[in-house]
Amino acid sequence: MDILETHAYHRRQRRNKSCALFLSLLPFFLSAALYFYLWTPASPPSIMSAGVKSAPVLLLAAVVLSWNGGQSVLGVVGGLVFSAVGDCCLVWPELFLHGMGAFAVAHLLYSVSFLSSRYTKNSSSCWSRFLYLILFMVGGGYYTFLFPFLQKDPNSEVLTPAVGVYFVLITLMGLLAARTSNVATLLGSLSFMVSDATLSLQVFKVVAPMQHGNTVVMVTYYLAQLLIAVGDMQAVEDTDEFSKWKRS
Repeated sequence: MDILETHAYHRRQRRNKSCALFLSLLPFFLSAALYFYLWTPASPPSIMSAGVKSAPVLLLAAVVLSWNGGQSVLGVVGGLVFSAVGDCCLVWPELFLHGMGAFAVAHLLYSVSFLSSRYTKNSSSCWSRFLYLILFMVGGGYYTFLFPFLQKDPNSEVLTPAVGVYFVLITLMGLLAARTSNVATLLGSLSFMVSDATLSLQVFKVVAPMQHGNTVVMVTYYLAQLLIAVGDMQAVEDTDEFSKWKRS
């Protein structure tokens, strides 16, 4: 009977935590909906549009900080903050390189977080090794595909190596996410790569402007940040529960 009661208690706790997490994420969902409601292709760059675009990610950073405390500052929280800086920069086309630099730092911070002890490592399975190979080949192959289009840019001497470094960092982030056993973290990193790939096709004029291109980019981007944030909160929660189990 004690075992059944303990199991029921833990189930209630998990249910309560899930409800609390959903409520804490409501501002993120509302601010993301506001962005899609207000955004129009002809909108001129402005501080207001930068604020509306970056607000969902900043709200996610606040949620992760409130749940995890300071241990995520030099990890997912820091990555979300730098992502928000990147969001603001990309509102102005002339700040593209600055925005890409901010996102590069975000990927580096995510990678540091995925290497931390709170993420369970799953690097020995055949599935993981196969996924590493796929991500490596896709990252390298996609940069090779983009290379001639980067060369056509007036600022190609700076842009080409900068994009190369960015590809290395986002691919590394994806590889380290695959190394964890956290499904949300892995799906978030893959969604981030899809978002950036879709954006690069349009920015570097590989394809003609797509009718719903920005929607695809931003939906996959916000989804990526949400999954990475939730994955980090799950990782900390699992670590705390394991510590309590060891002490008992």
